[in-house]
Amino acid sequence: MNTHALRITIVGLLATLSGCASVGSRDAARTLTQVASSPTQWTGVAVSRSGRVFVNSPNWHEGHAWSVAEVQPDGTLKPYPDDAWNRYDPRLRSLPLNVFVCVQSVHVDRADRLWILDPGAPQLQGPVAGGPKLVRVDLATNAVVENLPFGEVVAPKGSYLNDIRVDTTRDFAYLTDSGLGGIVVVDLKNDQAWRRLDKHASVLAEPIVPVVEGRELRFGGGDAKGQVPQIHSDGLALSPDGSYLYWQALTGRTLYRIRTEVLRDRALSESQVAAAVEKVGTTVVTDGMEMDANGILYFTALEKDAIMYVAPPDIEAAAKATAANPAAPAAVNVQTLVQDPRIAWPDSFALGKGKDLYFTTAQIHRTAWFTGTMPQSPYLIFKTTRPGR
Repeated sequence: MNTHALRITIVGLLATLSGCASVGSRDAARTLTQVASSPTQWTGVAVSRSGRVFVNSPNWHEGHAWSVAEVQPDGTLKPYPDDAWNRYDPRLRSLPLNVFVCVQSVHVDRADRLWILDPGAPQLQGPVAGGPKLVRVDLATNAVVENLPFGEVVAPKGSYLNDIRVDTTRDFAYLTDSGLGGIVVVDLKNDQAWRRLDKHASVLAEPIVPVVEGRELRFGGGDAKGQVPQIHSDGLALSPDGSYLYWQALTGRTLYRIRTEVLRDRALSESQVAAAVEKVGTTVVTDGMEMDANGILYFTALEKDAIMYVAPPDIEAAAKATAANPAAPAAVNVQTLVQDPRIAWPDSFALGKGKDLYFTTAQIHRTAWFTGTMPQSPYLIFKTTRPGR
C-alpha cells in the first residue's frame, strides 16, 4: 500500500454544552470541540506532550486500509510509523510480528512513550499466529524500539487484547482481554507477560441489554442474530500513583479494582489474586475509561451519548458502601461532563495538554454487525475540558 492519507476536517469551536447531571458550579458548562473527522472507523486516540495526535483503526470490516495514523497539521491522516507497518495482507508472506494486524488501541504514557496494542485478531475471528503484540514507537525518531509478541499462553484462542495502561514508575503495563475476560500483566523491563483473573466474575460480561440511541444492542444477522454481544473486561484505568487498577466489562455496569502489587506478584495463587478484587459499585455502560493526575475517573457513557466522571471521594464512598454489602453494590455518583448526540459510541480517551480530554466516536452500534450496513456519518475525535480549576 502506498502512503494512504485521508482528508479530515479540522474545525474550530462547535458548541458550548451543559452536562445533564449535576456537575457543580465550577463545572456547569463544558466546551465540546471537534478535532478531526474521517470516513474511516477508529477506536483509539493518543496525544503526546507536544500535542501530536495518533489514532488507530481496527481491522474489523471490509475495506480496512490502515491501522495506525498520525493526524497531520494539513488535515490528513498519515500511516504511522510508516507504510510498511500498515501493510498487513493475509495473502502476503509478511510476518504478522512485523506488521499491524488489527490494532485496537494506542496510548501515550506519562513518560511520553507511544504504545500500540495489537490483539492480532482481524474481523474478530481470533488471533493469527504471531499477530498479538505490544509495540512501542520512539516519538523522537518515529521508529519502533520495542516489539513484544504474545504467544498463546497470553493471547489464547478467543482472546482479544483491548486496552492498555502503563505504570512508568515501575515499568509495568496492564491490558484487558475483552474476548475471554482477563487482565494481562506485562513486565516491560524483562519482556515477560502473564494472565490474571481469567474468567473471574469481575472480568466477565453481565446479564444486561445495553440500549444505545434508543435501540437494544443486539446482533442484526448471522448465527448470533438477536443476541446481546458479550464483551468482557474492556476499559481500564490506572490510579495516579500506580497502586490501583480499575476495570469494567463493556457489557456490564459494575466497576472493579485491585491493588497492582497483587497483579505483579507472580508467587500469588489465582485464588489469592481473586480474593484481592474489590467491587467498587455500579456505574454506566462504558467502553473506555481513564483516570487523570487528580484521581478523577472518566467513562465513555454509551447509553447516554456522553462523557461522565467520578470524583475520588465518591469512588471511595461507593467502595466502602459496597464492601459493607457486596450483594447490593452501591451506585457510584457518576456525573455528566458533556453530553451531545454527536457523541456516538464514545470509545477511548487521551489526556492532552492542560485540562484537555480527547475521545473518539466509533459508532459501533451503527455498524454492519448490528444494522446490516456501515455508518454514513463520519467518525469524530472531540476534546473537552476536565473538571476543576
